[in-house]
Amino acid sequence: MKSPRSLLLNLLLLALLPVAGLRAQALKPKLRQVVSPPARKEKFQLYLLIGQSNMAGRGLVEAQDTVPNRHVLRLNPAGQWEVAKDPIHFDKPIAGIGPGLTFGRNMAAQDTSLTIGLIPCAVGGSGIDAWTPGAYFADTKTHPYDDALARAKTAQLTGTLAGIVWHQGETDSSPEKSAGYQEKLMALIARLRADLQAPALPFVAGQLPAFQINRPGSDGQPHVNAAAIRINEAVAGLQKQVPHYAFITAEGTADVGDHTHFNAVSARLLGRRYATAMQQLQRHYRPKK
Repeated sequence: MKSPRSLLLNLLLLALLPVAGLRAQALKPKLRQVVSPPARKEKFQLYLLIGQSNMAGRGLVEAQDTVPNRHVLRLNPAGQWEVAKDPIHFDKPIAGIGPGLTFGRNMAAQDTSLTIGLIPCAVGGSGIDAWTPGAYFADTKTHPYDDALARAKTAQLTGTLAGIVWHQGETDSSPEKSAGYQEKLMALIARLRADLQAPALPFVAGQLPAFQINRPGSDGQPHVNAAAIRINEAVAGLQKQVPHYAFITAEGTADVGDHTHFNAVSARLLGRRYATAMQQLQRHYRPKK
């Protein structure tokens, strides 16, 4: 039997949980500022953010994530440009901190004469098969590939597409799905480049973290997910097969407590890594104007 002191502590924790949740929700921006994009398309660099929930973000929104930066915009669900604040994705109501905003801020810091336009299109829970033309994803009642392509083309009316960032693989971390992952990702990259008429468009992919590879089983002990390792090997292996491609590791990251989603600190870390990798690729890339 628990002591009265232990019971009291548990009651206090339960009472504080709703307050903490409300506080977190209160940090999410209630108002979004719609703005006009730069007049010159070459000064407005666009980045397509695609994948599943860890690209969309599930980290807790903090004050620093809602500070506006006039050099970083996002394409909202209505196809308008607005000052970017987290959460930038809108796939599900639980969208939070992902790597996108930090990526945009770091890209903007490289050249303050440019404005960065983020095109959030990630869909939580979507497997790589959902990222094919015509594929319907019932969980969100969307067509991930078709929707992303349409939004990218809308963004290109006012800016210049400069790269794609991809974080996905959790849904495909099973023996039967992971076996063909590398070929499917290679096909996705080629298809996006063809459909966007940018054959050398830089593409950066992210690896799965250790907390998804070593997950606790029903016995409470960590069990190695060999399929997740295969996904990471596929992502890394494409660097030798696909031009203008790079990947980042998820080393040193932590989850929110569910062994699935990056916490806010880790999401920002990934954003910085994505920016560094993208900047390295762009040294040899000239976007189509």
